[in-house]
Amino acid sequence: MVGQTLSLIGTWIQRMAMMWLVYKLSNSAFLLGVVGFCEQIPIFLIAPFAGVYADRWDKHKALIRIEVFALAQAFLLGILTLFGLVQIWHIIALSLCLGIINAFEVPMRQSFVVEMVEGDKAALPNAIALNSTVFNLSRLIGPSVAGILIAAVGEGWCFMANALSYAIVLMSLLMMRIAKSILERAKEVDILNKLKEGIQYVKQNHLMRSLLLLLAIVSFSNASLKTLAPIFAKDVLKGDAHTLGFLMSAAGVGAICGALFLTKRKSTGLLKRIVSFTGILLGTGMICFAISRSLPLSLFFIAIAGFSQMMHTASTNTLLQLYVDDDKRGRVMSFYTVCLQGTMPFGSLLAGALAGFIGAQWAVAFMGAFCLVSSLFLREKNINSRVKKAQEHQHEISRYS
Repeated sequence: MVGQTLSLIGTWIQRMAMMWLVYKLSNSAFLLGVVGFCEQIPIFLIAPFAGVYADRWDKHKALIRIEVFALAQAFLLGILTLFGLVQIWHIIALSLCLGIINAFEVPMRQSFVVEMVEGDKAALPNAIALNSTVFNLSRLIGPSVAGILIAAVGEGWCFMANALSYAIVLMSLLMMRIAKSILERAKEVDILNKLKEGIQYVKQNHLMRSLLLLLAIVSFSNASLKTLAPIFAKDVLKGDAHTLGFLMSAAGVGAICGALFLTKRKSTGLLKRIVSFTGILLGTGMICFAISRSLPLSLFFIAIAGFSQMMHTASTNTLLQLYVDDDKRGRVMSFYTVCLQGTMPFGSLLAGALAGFIGAQWAVAFMGAFCLVSSLFLREKNINSRVKKAQEHQHEISRYS
């Protein structure tokens, strides 16, 4: 928890500093979208294949190696910025490198949670909620620290702080003692067949299929808030890096409230209802944020969006982990990663392009409306599907009687 909290704080510091640096160097909403796209697109392309390896590799050792690469990426970006050599193409290239690293790290870390609780599925919902609390605590602290550091010492030291945070999580991983998994690990893996097997497994499970589709819609829509936040901070709310930090911290406050709500064990029925309603709430919050020109109101609405997005993500994660078979956990969590983070680059790119044509406020409002309408449509579709199945079941009982 300590290592992961500090590492995630460093990640948020780098993320805010990178987006601020891009906008300062280019003053382009479109390039904000491009950088967001480059950071996330490797997850969309690579994560499904990484999930195959997550089912076969020793996750503990793999995570240690992955963190070394992440540390090197942050350190190089910091050096380039501190010496005044950084250019947009450097940021884009290193964003791609970080995306490749995350494509392996996220499904590995998500499926590693089960090994950390030694396969105790009764403890798993609380473990996932605790992990979400750690993530959102860093989301609360990181942007505020980033705003202070950007104003005080510049973006370069933000990147160096992230490199230090990776070193801390690396030490925490080295200190962990994890029982060896009982799963048989083949020396040779037929990647394509294993990937196809995972896809068929999800397609045949209606609950998993619906959860992943709605998660993809929510993440795609929510990407616009992170991507266009510097424009709202600077141009709409007439602020500076501190204002950006306040906006991201407000989203973190909402998210951590949702995480704390989920730390008490919830029934699967309640988790399914949370998944259904939070997409609707997120879309509404985004639309309200888009039309606000007041900082207090903007902070409130982005907090609502953060609350909704976190509740949706954590509830989806818990439901998937509870229902998935252990030998397919890595692949299913890689699909979760694709839907959660792999759809973000497309959302970032579309949001940046829309903001360039119609303005940031209209772009966020459009993405919020898409999330709202899609969530309502899928909710209605699932309700009708359940009603139809219940009627068919009742018909069968009547025929039998």
